[in-house]
Amino acid sequence: MITKKVLIIAEAGVNHNGDFELALKLIDAAKEAGADFVKFQTFKAEKLVSKNAKKANYQRENLKSENDSQFDMLKKLEMSDEWHDKLIKYSNSVDIGFMSSGFDEDSNDFLEKLGVKIFKVPSGEIINKRYLQNIGKKGKMVILSTGMADLVEVKDAMSVLVDVGLPKSKIIVLHCNTEYPTPLEDVNLLAMNHLREELGCEIGYSDHTNGIEVPVAAVALGASVIEKHFTLDRNMIGPDHIASLEPKELKQMVDAIRKVEISISGSGYKIPSASELKNKVSVRKSLHFAKDLKCGFKLLENSFISLRPGSGISPMLIDELVGRVLRVDVCSGQMIKWEDLL
Repeated sequence: MITKKVLIIAEAGVNHNGDFELALKLIDAAKEAGADFVKFQTFKAEKLVSKNAKKANYQRENLKSENDSQFDMLKKLEMSDEWHDKLIKYSNSVDIGFMSSGFDEDSNDFLEKLGVKIFKVPSGEIINKRYLQNIGKKGKMVILSTGMADLVEVKDAMSVLVDVGLPKSKIIVLHCNTEYPTPLEDVNLLAMNHLREELGCEIGYSDHTNGIEVPVAAVALGASVIEKHFTLDRNMIGPDHIASLEPKELKQMVDAIRKVEISISGSGYKIPSASELKNKVSVRKSLHFAKDLKCGFKLLENSFISLRPGSGISPMLIDELVGRVLRVDVCSGQMIKWEDLL
């Protein structure tokens, strides 16, 4: 089985903190790290959250603010239409793909007009039927995050997308846990295998753990897409910074993933590789005589010793040699040859 390249999405999200120059720096950092895409979030606070909605626990803990309004928090993190146009142009100029998660139908329509080719469904929208229908009708590649969802909800969301004409081949489902950061014991990474078996589509992983180990492990388990939050500085104030990688760590993750995807490529069959065959003779053993013996001696179990190199008779054939008779005198340590035996 030859594995194709893992798609790595560097999730800038709202870690720009409402600062356009910071958003540009995030694009640079994603490019420098070797990510395939940098991803932001597209929304209007009025269409995402009611003015009475309170922050999620992780948002409250990460922001350490007395203001508990989720609306006020998100209003400050909106990206303007002008931002989008400039960020896309800048991403193109440095040769990295641009993505953004739209959080409502209008946002997704806007992203489509901008030419976005891959649409990302954030975990919170997996139960939003009209949203899913809107995104599925576009006929573009859809990446579906499944944080907080059970298998039934994931299947329901898939059905909505497929029912409006989106081929299953254009859907990639990401296993995800939406605690920021996610405790390792809650990752349940093997759920990726369950999703693959049940859904019959490509599977990936959206990570919110600290560190790079879990997304790298996900690639080893067959993830075709990895999404990971990153920031320029984890100490910045904001809802997602604390569960994000800093640029150096993002690059380490990308490098590790690239190594892992090479290591799991190949036929999938247990056969020696070309690179190791040259070591076969030097490392394996063959049968040698354990002592000096005279012509006519009938060989016993203790007549043999297994020694390197492996260019002679395999020790696996020792039972075929016991009881054979020597045709010549032999010395201790001498490699055994079939022609020396009767």
